[in-house]
Amino acid sequence: MAPINATFRRSFDEQVAFFRQKLNLPTERWDDLTRDQHDRAFVVASATKADLVADLRSAVDDAIANGQSLGEFRKQFRETVARHGWTGWTGEGSKAGTAWRTRVIYKTNMDTSYMAGRWAQMTDPDVMRARPYWRYVHNTVENPRVQHRRWDNLVLPAGDPWFERHYPPNGWGCNCGVETMSRRQLERSGRDGPDAAPDDEMVEHVNNATGEVAEVPKGVQPGWDYAPGKSATETAIAARLNRLDSLEANVARHNVQELVGSDLFARFFAGDVPGEFPIAVVPPAEREILGADSPTVLLSQASLAEHIKRHPEIGLADYRRVQKLLDRGEVYRRDGEDGRLIYLTVEGVTYRAALKRTRDGRKHYFLTLFKVREAEADRVRNKAERLR
Repeated sequence: MAPINATFRRSFDEQVAFFRQKLNLPTERWDDLTRDQHDRAFVVASATKADLVADLRSAVDDAIANGQSLGEFRKQFRETVARHGWTGWTGEGSKAGTAWRTRVIYKTNMDTSYMAGRWAQMTDPDVMRARPYWRYVHNTVENPRVQHRRWDNLVLPAGDPWFERHYPPNGWGCNCGVETMSRRQLERSGRDGPDAAPDDEMVEHVNNATGEVAEVPKGVQPGWDYAPGKSATETAIAARLNRLDSLEANVARHNVQELVGSDLFARFFAGDVPGEFPIAVVPPAEREILGADSPTVLLSQASLAEHIKRHPEIGLADYRRVQKLLDRGEVYRRDGEDGRLIYLTVEGVTYRAALKRTRDGRKHYFLTLFKVREAEADRVRNKAERLR
């Protein structure tokens, strides 16, 4: 058998990992969950018993991980529902009902997990640098959707906010996809730059079960106006953070700088990614002074929001200089603040920044970043002990 293409292999690995991080959730209806909540949970409408959901999930996992055909999945599905005596999966248990329901379960999970894997692959910092544009591809042949066909060949900057509500699949049975493009490919397509994102009309949708009213872009079915895999980046951050703490400091610094320079951090800065983000690695001397177990400095979304509110002049580029500030800036400690350090000035810019060790001695958190006048910097210099 020929070796699997490395790019395909990585996308496939991401696809499997995305599906396997989901939690099983018994539910009455598919829309009991909304939009990106489906990133975190495996559901089959009207499957309300935990052991049944677990076995159905196993069947879908086999299909994704082992490349099973729809026919093979249907066979395993029938065996599962027969074993559990489940009758809630079709209206009358008809042959047509069986074909329809199994196709929906199979295709929905295969397509969303595949596109989630693609999202993880396409937002990798190296990929985004080499291929900084995304092209929408309309693949539906049977009963083409007019709006999806209009989006065909639309080229936008990689990760453009438009894709957050238009990233395929954009409805039941949608076969659309997204391809990455290099600058050279963009120019070969006859463009000088990316297209403008369409100003799509919003359509109101009412959930008949709950009465909840939501707006979705025209052409996107209700509940599908999200990017599969995007919200799972929080889990990916946590997993990578766990690995960072076991890495040698220089390797950890390289990994953190990749993360901070990526589109993922840009989305964190914009408030689109919740939780905490590794922003820098504490230099060895200061780490010894602070005494925390982890070398990684974390920035919480709550702290970032407060920073931006108080200091709107500080932008994404400033936060991407934090590692340089920790490496090259002046370092001070005030009396009685053993777990806290203050940093000043890097590359001709007078910043004031602070980081703090948690009380349990396990982690460092980035507390603040803003620019100050020299007079304010001098007050710090006069009142605190200089460590470097």
